[in-house]
Amino acid sequence: MSAYTTVVRHAGIRLPILSLAALVSAAVTLAVPDLLGATVDAAAAGHGVGSRLLAAGALIAVGVLCDMASAYTAASTTAGTTAWLRQRMTRRVLDAGPAATDAFTPGDLLSRVCANAADAGRAAPGLVAALAGVAPPAGSLVLLAVIDPWLAAAFLVGTAGVAFVLRAFTRDTSRVLRAYLEAQGRIVGRLVESLAGIRTIAAAGTAAAERERVLADLPALGAAGRATWRVLARSTFRGAVLGPATLAAVLAVGGLELARGRLTPGELFAAGRYASIGTGLGGLTSVFAGVARSRAGAARAAELLALTEVEYGDEAVPAVSGGAGKLEFRAVSFGVLRDVDLTLPPGAAVAVVGPSGSGKSALAALAARLRDPEYGDVLLDGVPLPRIAHGDLRPAVGCAFERPALIGATVADAIAPGALRPSVEAAALAARADAFVRRLPAGYDTLLAEAPMSGGEAQRIGLARAWPATRLLVLDDATSSLDTATEALITDALLGGAPPGGTPLDEVRPDGVLPNGAPPDVASPEGARGRTRLIVTHRAATAGRADLVVWLDAGRVRGVGRHEELWQDAEYREVFAA
Repeated sequence: MSAYTTVVRHAGIRLPILSLAALVSAAVTLAVPDLLGATVDAAAAGHGVGSRLLAAGALIAVGVLCDMASAYTAASTTAGTTAWLRQRMTRRVLDAGPAATDAFTPGDLLSRVCANAADAGRAAPGLVAALAGVAPPAGSLVLLAVIDPWLAAAFLVGTAGVAFVLRAFTRDTSRVLRAYLEAQGRIVGRLVESLAGIRTIAAAGTAAAERERVLADLPALGAAGRATWRVLARSTFRGAVLGPATLAAVLAVGGLELARGRLTPGELFAAGRYASIGTGLGGLTSVFAGVARSRAGAARAAELLALTEVEYGDEAVPAVSGGAGKLEFRAVSFGVLRDVDLTLPPGAAVAVVGPSGSGKSALAALAARLRDPEYGDVLLDGVPLPRIAHGDLRPAVGCAFERPALIGATVADAIAPGALRPSVEAAALAARADAFVRRLPAGYDTLLAEAPMSGGEAQRIGLARAWPATRLLVLDDATSSLDTATEALITDALLGGAPPGGTPLDEVRPDGVLPNGAPPDVASPEGARGRTRLIVTHRAATAGRADLVVWLDAGRVRGVGRHEELWQDAEYREVFAA
């Protein structure tokens, strides 16, 4: 089933309502000329015409009511289908994750979800309008044949040409509209990128070059737009010629038949009306253009709906007696990473170091299951990540990034949407964000748009968002924008207040209880010690305080050990000198 058909069928009960209203309206359109023609003949014969005029008025009133019902139902169908389609597209994009959506720019995604979904949402009303527009001319042909076969023959010659014009118009419009929408999506995509980096563009003085980049597809957009107008103009011209010619032919034949006494004046009047209705076929170009636009919009929407969602299993993160958070990489290959075999002990603070391009971020993404390996398996506490249920995996694994995207209405939402305030404040306190958040105009209730933050403050909010994870914290260079003092505080939080040189793992009991007997608390610096921490870093000080260091080089594990042990290798020291 095509995407267009799926969208049309979603109209549900409203589709037959639309069709019935259109059918009745078409029937009224066809019945009125016959009734008025009979009225003309009755008046010419000196008979009463009052009842016929009342009947014609009643039919016209029914037609008006049907048009009103059709307009209301069409608007309701368009709004409902567009909302349904946008929800499906948005859900699919979010559920598919970054791996599946990398092929689309943010602007292109926005264009599809907003503009193209609205075009596709008009599919059912547009299709009914197109079919309803064809019904009166087809009915006119039949009724003209009933009145006089020669009238039908004259009418058929003209309408066949108009039908050919409409068919060619629909085919050509679908083709050029698709090209237009694709070019439009590329321009919007680059514009969104430029708006995100507007400060960099201004500082670099590259506004002119950026403008050229954003508008690089403008000639293609213009060409597609001009092609659309050429198709429309060509079809309109042909329809404008064929329509009056058809009407003139029917009236000429009707006049001859009237002169021969084979038609009554009323029948000639009705024939003229039916010919006018039939020539209206040429005015359906805008309706068929709407159908073509809906088909193009549905096709672009279908490309998003075809994205493969990330699949999760149904297993829980297991309860383990030997400490939680054991992370294993078994023969893993992904991107630059090749055949990585690595086991990280539960509860350890593990620093991941290496030169740029060595695979540090790829390893972090695999650990958090933001990506799946091309080969091999990643396991958390003995269970492959894809087998863990979504509702168990995401609370167990938290991620913080170098450039966190703060999402939500308020600062509290950016930390933990829907969470109780004490939990939000505890996470912010642990990430050393509580103090600056309280200085904002409305504290945690400050709107994000009204809470300008430095890069370091945004990183602390991102860390607070990840902090409540119960098994594994993954930090991908998440403290790079912090000042030295704040970084030292957060390092203490992440490493459990450990002195330089690391903290022996045997000081943490399997249940996560601290040596002093207190349970771990996410609001305390020691709270992180009950969880495994995978920290991508470029700083020797952070590596020096970690329990374990994983040294990556060209996508492979070059070494695993304590920082002071690896420091004996000159090439390891060069990692931090770069």
